[in-house]
Amino acid sequence: MQAAFAAALLAPGLALGSFLNVVAARVPLRQSVIKPRSSCMSCGAAIASRDNVPVVSWLLLRGHCRSCAAPISWRYPAVEVMTALLVVACVWKFGLSPDALVAAGFCTALVAVSATDLEHRIVPNRIVLPAAAAVLVAQTALHPSLEWTAAALGASLFLFAAALAYPAGMGMGDVKLALLLGAMLGRTVPVALMAGMIAALVPSIVLFARHGAKARKLAIPFAPFLALGSLFALFAGGAVVDWYLTFLQ
Repeated sequence: MQAAFAAALLAPGLALGSFLNVVAARVPLRQSVIKPRSSCMSCGAAIASRDNVPVVSWLLLRGHCRSCAAPISWRYPAVEVMTALLVVACVWKFGLSPDALVAAGFCTALVAVSATDLEHRIVPNRIVLPAAAAVLVAQTALHPSLEWTAAALGASLFLFAAALAYPAGMGMGDVKLALLLGAMLGRTVPVALMAGMIAALVPSIVLFARHGAKARKLAIPFAPFLALGSLFALFAGGAVVDWYLTFLQ
């Protein structure tokens, strides 16, 4: 029953991902995410309903606008598919419960922030701060403890110290994102931070190999890597922490 319900969420998840694309495109420009209707970013032509079906329309149009033939970024179907898969994964992991709802909301916020950071190199306050507040309230209500507040503040202070030590590699947006991570993950947030930093090493090594010392001036959006580490912590962080504590004994 749970697996069937999770699978049934694929279509709504794709639709939610389509909305997140609107959020990622408009919030950095301080535009409404409700109106006007979606339009081509190149020619401004309104997108017809038949061309606004998640993933399918992008494939049928071969990634180009019907009106002006301008390329449509692969980000759009990627966000839609990722959102749908994460919503399904949350229900699969946490069952039909309030925890699954909070986890799904957390994941959608991560997708929106990652897409925005990749395209605009910013982590919008209008996404991450309300999400952090909502998740903190939800987690505290569902599992009364100071763990969520302490983890949010601790993760944020850790990245704030990193930003002070290396301002070129860490922005204040990442510091604010850490509030959201800690509020959701609690004691497993160190797993998220560590996994995110390890993941970020891969493109950093590639850039240094290709550009040498000049790579220091090439900015890498860090939010997607924090999001990746957070997803690992959300679904497997508890097991990692338990293993580590057992290892220390």
